[in-house]
Amino acid sequence: MKESAPIPARILVIEDTPMNLELATILLTAAGYVVLAAPDAETGIELARREQPDLILMDISLPGMDGLTATRALKADPATQTIPVVALTAHAMEGDAKLAREAGCYAYLTKPIETRAFAGRIAAFLETSRLPAETNQ
Repeated sequence: MKESAPIPARILVIEDTPMNLELATILLTAAGYVVLAAPDAETGIELARREQPDLILMDISLPGMDGLTATRALKADPATQTIPVVALTAHAMEGDAKLAREAGCYAYLTKPIETRAFAGRIAAFLETSRLPAETNQ
């Protein structure tokens, strides 16, 4: 009996800068992931509710609702609260990672994206986010 191929992880990228969105999409698609894209927080929240991705990459500086507010909304919604959110941001000042975690982000990546390490980091986030909560510290 032929084994079926594993279902690729689905990653929602919420990013308003077209070049950043395109780069993330290219890198993730090349690594075998299915990419869903949203140009703003409101669209991203709706996509997350409807599509239930395995991981969300959230830009922090979005037009309208910012990424931290969107993350709080996702974490407050029973339909999306278990989806891990990774902040993907150019904000790299001291304290920014702490603010992201306090908003509910699982992890924090800074831009510009390190193209050679990006897919590996995403794979690691997916793997560790699936561990039981007590081992995922």
